[in-house]
Amino acid sequence: MADNNIYDAIIVGGGPAGLTAAIYLARARYRVLVLEKDRFGGQITITHEVVNYPGIESTSGEALTETMRVQAANFGAEFMLAEVKGIEANDTIKTVSTSKGDFKAFALLIATGANPRHIGFEGESEFRGRGVAYCATCDGEFFTGKELLVIGGGYASAEEAMFLTRYASKVTILVRKDAFSCAKSIADEVMAHPKIEVKFNHELKSIEGTDMGIVKAHIYDNKNDTSFEYTASNQDTFGVFVFAGYVPNTSLVKDIVALDESGYIITDSDMQTNVKGVFAAGDVCIKGLRQVVTATADGALAACAMEKVAAAAHESTGIIPVVPNATRKAPQESVSVKASASATTDGSFVTEDMIPQLNAVFERMESAITLEVCSDGSDKGSELLSAMNEIAALSDKITVTQGSCDDMPAVRLVKNGQFTGLSFHGVPGGHEFTSFILGLYNASGPGQAVDDADMQRIKSIAAPTKIQVLISLSCTMCPDLVVAAQRIASLNDNVTTEVYDLNLFPALRDKYKVMSVPCLVVNEEHISFGRKNMSELLDIILK
Repeated sequence: MADNNIYDAIIVGGGPAGLTAAIYLARARYRVLVLEKDRFGGQITITHEVVNYPGIESTSGEALTETMRVQAANFGAEFMLAEVKGIEANDTIKTVSTSKGDFKAFALLIATGANPRHIGFEGESEFRGRGVAYCATCDGEFFTGKELLVIGGGYASAEEAMFLTRYASKVTILVRKDAFSCAKSIADEVMAHPKIEVKFNHELKSIEGTDMGIVKAHIYDNKNDTSFEYTASNQDTFGVFVFAGYVPNTSLVKDIVALDESGYIITDSDMQTNVKGVFAAGDVCIKGLRQVVTATADGALAACAMEKVAAAAHESTGIIPVVPNATRKAPQESVSVKASASATTDGSFVTEDMIPQLNAVFERMESAITLEVCSDGSDKGSELLSAMNEIAALSDKITVTQGSCDDMPAVRLVKNGQFTGLSFHGVPGGHEFTSFILGLYNASGPGQAVDDADMQRIKSIAAPTKIQVLISLSCTMCPDLVVAAQRIASLNDNVTTEVYDLNLFPALRDKYKVMSVPCLVVNEEHISFGRKNMSELLDIILK
């Protein structure tokens, strides 16, 4: 019996493990749904350069996982951005409860990954975003010309320390043990770098600072049982980047499947947990090496075993999920347009390969939008005007006018002669290109889907609310917050969302003491740092 309301497999988590499993299951013509809370790609999307994935000489984490996502979608995998609230896994048909409803499947894969570990030294929380950072790609440029401490002795620490030498005057790596835990070739490269000093058997205990940033660190030598104070050689402020491992995201299943003492999921050789039909893959599992290649291997193993579970369920229940047509794309709420990694040869803003993706979005727009460009006559102002004209040339639903506003250059989105509350200060390229296009789609309508609970909270915002999102175009974690803030503004006239490229507005960076992005400022008072989804942002606004 065919059934449109059930899946063969549901995958919770859209990183390399989950995406690989989706590729295998969808290619085998099983119906599969991938659920992701924030953005597809996982932790690897913040890695600037991946050079050890077999068959690909060099790429970025975001580009690699986006290729995986498209590949899975083309085989027929379905994708949804939703937060999983609960799981019922005791029966043949499992139920996954999410912020967008309940979904059922014969097999479940938990691929929720892990988050960067906060190691708990004194001052870590106090200076997060103002000297303490966890993403070299996102925040490295804020420390140009400064000295840095890097905490950790693994692969991530070594690779990110190398990346940070592009900006820092000096990098000192503190390794708690007596050697790196990464490959010797990488460790040797780090040790030989003229800008890097490595201190083995050293631990960061505390940091001190002022409103301007971190000025002092207390470091413990655990081999000689001595301590000393670290200050920058030029008495300037310095930064601390933490790459000290990860904490598994297993709170969702801690009472459902067996975990080890560190909170990682225990699986067998087929990646199945102690609960029949429930599998786990990727960084959420026990393993000796946490890399993309091991995550994809886990996903492939799990998928092959999940196929057998689904096939057996077809026989025992008589229910066969209806598989969508292959070559389908991600659903409408997952609109994605990838900006060119480098400038085109003719200097244009929109590349040829982007045009079909843009047209697909513009065709769904309901109302005309005017891009009101506020140019200050600078080179960036002229670049912004040219870029907006290129976008407008692709659709008769988009026009460009010139105006004047605070903090130029900027572009304001106007509908029916009224400001929509959405504006971008700078040129929305790099990682913010997609979020800008989504802003157009959300302002015009129908926009991205919002679950009922969040919609009620958005409508309840009665006081004027000014949201500023301070970003850099190289930040891979910024677009999630930008899209959420813009969507809220598009749905409530009491809310405005202004996005700023901090490279063009140093006065804002100084005003809010920003050394990490994204930085969220609500009503010029509440300041917080880091990626946030819509529910988390609403918690702050409605506090």
